[in-house]
Amino acid sequence: MSAALAKRLFEQRNRLVVQARAITDKVDAEERDLTVEERTAWDQIDTELRSTDTRLAEVLEADKRSADADAAFRDLRIDPEAEAPADQSAPTVRSLLAAGKPIDLRSGGQLKPGWRNRGMDFDARALSKGTATAGGNTVKTSFYDRLVDHLIEVSGVMMAGPTMLNTDSGEVIQVSTTTAHSTATIIGEGSAISASDPAFTQRALGAYKYAILLQLSNELITDTSVDLEGYLAMELGRALGNGFGGHAITGTGTGQPTGIVTSASTGVTGGAGVAGAFTADNLIDLHFSVIAPYRNSKSCAWVMKDSSLGNLRKLKDSAGYYLFQPAMTMGAPDMLLGKPIVTDPFVAPVGLSAKSVIFGDFSRYFVRMVNGIRLERSNEFAFNTDQVTWRAILRADGITVDQTGALKVFTGNAA
Repeated sequence: MSAALAKRLFEQRNRLVVQARAITDKVDAEERDLTVEERTAWDQIDTELRSTDTRLAEVLEADKRSADADAAFRDLRIDPEAEAPADQSAPTVRSLLAAGKPIDLRSGGQLKPGWRNRGMDFDARALSKGTATAGGNTVKTSFYDRLVDHLIEVSGVMMAGPTMLNTDSGEVIQVSTTTAHSTATIIGEGSAISASDPAFTQRALGAYKYAILLQLSNELITDTSVDLEGYLAMELGRALGNGFGGHAITGTGTGQPTGIVTSASTGVTGGAGVAGAFTADNLIDLHFSVIAPYRNSKSCAWVMKDSSLGNLRKLKDSAGYYLFQPAMTMGAPDMLLGKPIVTDPFVAPVGLSAKSVIFGDFSRYFVRMVNGIRLERSNEFAFNTDQVTWRAILRADGITVDQTGALKVFTGNAA
């Protein structure tokens, strides 16, 4: 990553925030609505701001991903008895993919050679140099030697600070939690003391399997002129992350994880006549609908869809101060009422009856993973088509263990 590029994007982002606020400040000072020209200008700024946010996040993530990939592949040994020269850089993906032994990225050791198809119901995609969009566009034709990856939104719920449980096996875990506490009462002299027992329940965490196959032809592996090393890890990891991430927000709990929204209670319902949009008062009320012990948690945060930020950036409190506070240093989160904002594409957009904002203590949402992500390769699976197959598997589950009000949502009005 170019540090200069990240700095330019961050400075551009702050300039856009200032421009947007200049429009709303003028309108508020004159106590009127936006004109058509001002609305058009605001929409253009908001669109550019979201685009800049996405680009900045991608640049920062690419830098982190590159560092992680370098560290992982630096320690990787295809043959445990063969040591790489001290000054050798991380192995290229071509040498890794062309190697004859499967690789376990978790430990750097070897896996058993090959694996068989046992009725696996996975998403699969084969890449080859014969078809342009399936890999041929990466084969050298004496032009630009870098893969240009199109951008997509990715799950952000893991950034909100859920509690992680990493296990070696996938048996069901029962998490005990309270649903009510004991209370004391005043009694008269010689009167019987009434019992007041706390109430308990159990939340079960299983291990749902998320999986994906990715196939590359040996021609592509041999002839490609770009470094697919980081891209393969990103593509497989992102597919698994988005698969689980969607369920972590809205999963039903039947045959899939229980999503945060599914078990969260409504803290505030929007007013009529605003098509489900939230106001400054709505967000302040939602903030205080979560009790102080949860609000004071270091894992207390706001989670909403990226498009909802456009509404948020215009809101002011009764004293005329903006609720949205942009990050002042690169890499720091934007803030709302003193708590970080996380964007997640799987949260509903603003709309009638939509649960478009989540707020609360995300450490009360437990994510269980079994042995992390498995990344494996096989030369034998697609032997008849001369393709190398890569398989990525994640076993995970999630549930809000404390459903007494740790996490609450804003729900748009019904009509």
